[in-house]
Amino acid sequence: MTIEGPVTWFAASESAERGFCPGCGASMFWRGHGEGMVSFALDCLDGDTGLRLEKHICTADKGDDHEIADGLPQS
Repeated sequence: MTIEGPVTWFAASESAERGFCPGCGASMFWRGHGEGMVSFALDCLDGDTGLRLEKHICTADKGDDHEIADGLPQS
């Protein structure tokens, strides 16, 4: 995956930072400090990707009005 264009990084906590679009403010990326992996919001990708979800993370913090019923693991 190639990231094109500017990204504004914000230290969201002591352990991670988030990448935002400087034009519209959309939260697009997340990475732990010192980690080589970047997680991204799938909605930021244009067109068909062939990607499939494997699991849902941070589900303990979701609002009670959001139901995740696709059968994928939740953590």
